[in-house]
Amino acid sequence: TGSQVRAADSVRATAVASPEALGSAAAIVGVGASAGGLEAFTALLKELPADSGLALVFAQHLAPAHESMLAEILQRATSMPVAEARDESPLEPNRVYVLPPACSIVLRDGRLRLTPRAEGQHHPIDHLFESLAASEGHRAIGVVLSGTASDGTAGLAAIKAAGGITFAQDETAMHDGMPRSAIAAGCVDFVLPPASIARELLRIARHPYVAQADTDFSADQDIDQVLDILHRGSGVDFTQYKSNTLRRRILRRIVLQKLASFAEYAHFLRENPREGEALYQDILIGVTDFFRNPEAFEALKTKVFPRIFKDRGRKDPVRVWVLGCSTGEEAYSLAIALAEYASETASVAPLTVYATDLNTIGIEKSRTGFYPKSIAQDISAQRLRQFFVESAGSYRVTKAIRNMCIFARHNVLTDPPLSRMDLVSCRNVMIYMEPALQRKLLPVLHYALRPEGFLFLGPSETIGASRALFELEDSKHKIYSKKPGTVRLEQSFPVGPYTPLSLERPEHWRGAPKVYAPDASREADRQLLARYVPAGVLVDDEGEVLQFRGDTGLYLAPAPGNARVAAGTAAARSAGRVARARRRRAHQVQRRTSRRHVVRDTAGPIPNERQVLLDHVRESGARARCRRA
Repeated sequence: TGSQVRAADSVRATAVASPEALGSAAAIVGVGASAGGLEAFTALLKELPADSGLALVFAQHLAPAHESMLAEILQRATSMPVAEARDESPLEPNRVYVLPPACSIVLRDGRLRLTPRAEGQHHPIDHLFESLAASEGHRAIGVVLSGTASDGTAGLAAIKAAGGITFAQDETAMHDGMPRSAIAAGCVDFVLPPASIARELLRIARHPYVAQADTDFSADQDIDQVLDILHRGSGVDFTQYKSNTLRRRILRRIVLQKLASFAEYAHFLRENPREGEALYQDILIGVTDFFRNPEAFEALKTKVFPRIFKDRGRKDPVRVWVLGCSTGEEAYSLAIALAEYASETASVAPLTVYATDLNTIGIEKSRTGFYPKSIAQDISAQRLRQFFVESAGSYRVTKAIRNMCIFARHNVLTDPPLSRMDLVSCRNVMIYMEPALQRKLLPVLHYALRPEGFLFLGPSETIGASRALFELEDSKHKIYSKKPGTVRLEQSFPVGPYTPLSLERPEHWRGAPKVYAPDASREADRQLLARYVPAGVLVDDEGEVLQFRGDTGLYLAPAPGNARVAAGTAAARSAGRVARARRRRAHQVQRRTSRRHVVRDTAGPIPNERQVLLDHVRESGARARCRRA
């Protein structure tokens, strides 16, 4: 289309512009390394020109008690100025900043901030990368070079989740522990030798996705083609997810695949099924940690757990549902918190945490319970000893906690919801949804809870206009209790197996979008039901009419007065008395009751006598259906 051609031309024009024309650093690149990293970073610097426009921040593990000559050594490899970072120093393009010994370095408000090295485990690379993700978002770039252990893995995951771009050194690394950890975690976009990383940095840094922080891609970009292909391939409709987030995720893939427009990318998607899976994973990626917002977990222990554990025995389990569980940290955190509380109170109630997500890869990772050593930053030493074991250079959740958790792929908006939950944790899920989708989700969560159940949301989420469904219990930590009453769910839940995204069936991703005709079988059923099935009405416990089915004029007519329709007053007089009596009887005995009744119709020229079957079925309260026999 014309808009796509203009967008492609704009991308190409901006891609060749000089970084200086952008007014600041084209991109901020965080580079982390440990043993063997000096040689790798030197090789990278040699491939970067003096006017690259990049600002590079290099964090290497250094001995805290020794003076570092790192800046002087690196200066020999590049014509860009290289210096140790100073506290509060602003970042400038075409410069290299080096972490001093005995410090941690973070980026905040466009400036480098130095803090003394903390006691215990030191993860300066993670700290740098996480601050870069928080500060720069999709403009952040992270590179992990040679080194041992796993520092940098959590930081790269944060950068990728923020929409940034990540690199790890390939087999050329002298020590592959750090790159291998990041690659295994699935948070690396490019695995390359240092010289190739430098060339990719130059290409990516000049792309408008990275180079222009305030670029508005929503004005003239059409992503409908891409979303349609993704829907047909994955079975998930993303059209009501936050548009800005979707565009950023798709544009990230466009950058990685060296394409220039949405039209090109849509064609690429049809021809490359694996890219469809990669885009699907990118859209679903999220930042998660163990015991995220620790004070919120303390609020659960003091305000929620005492109420849901009250009077629970061995045959009355505590049930928790974690939506959007990602890679399992939230689910295991809740399982640990529940286990701790049960131990403290000597509760014998069984504990079950149901954890669901759209991302099958995340679900599979969650089930294994393996996490990098860097989780020690978020978990106390006591919890590490009690609920984790060291295994293969990682931490693994103990079997007892893993057995409490059931992980499954589930789409809360299209699959039948779970039910009878004491607590539903839906943290940082709705922030990715447009308001219309949030309004569909909240009644589902209300349905899933027991009458005394609780809802746990993220710090920036609220129930919006659904105040009739939930009562606020803790405004700071976004804890709500379920209000009594039933709600009518807007969506229907199809019965049948879900066909997941499959790389073995590329035909889902190829060809022009299909135009689907109305379901002939469903339309035939509708017409047959309308024409041949006896008319009737659906009423509630109070006799209020919920729905008219077919032409009920021979039997039911609204009584004069207000527009609230009660079946007893709408029915023919004699039938109405019977209907009210049978409805009361059904409500009393809590089961189906039936009776045939004759109605004489003398309003027309020929008297007509018809039989009426009053058929009451209790389903979520007594339901009455009046139909012609």
